[in-house]
Amino acid sequence: MKIKNVLASMHNKRGMEMVQVAILVAIAVTLGLIFKSEITDFVNDTFGSLNGSKF
Repeated sequence: MKIKNVLASMHNKRGMEMVQVAILVAIAVTLGLIFKSEITDFVNDTFGSLNGSKF
């Protein structure tokens, strides 16, 4: 009985970790969609500066 409880506990922890990862990915994607134009402008400005300075 104890081994089954330990295995069940390990399985539940893995499931919770997967849920946490899924939530973090969803948050990252949502923020990316919300700030898409700002991120694009920042990247273009940064690479434009680097190309202009002959880096």
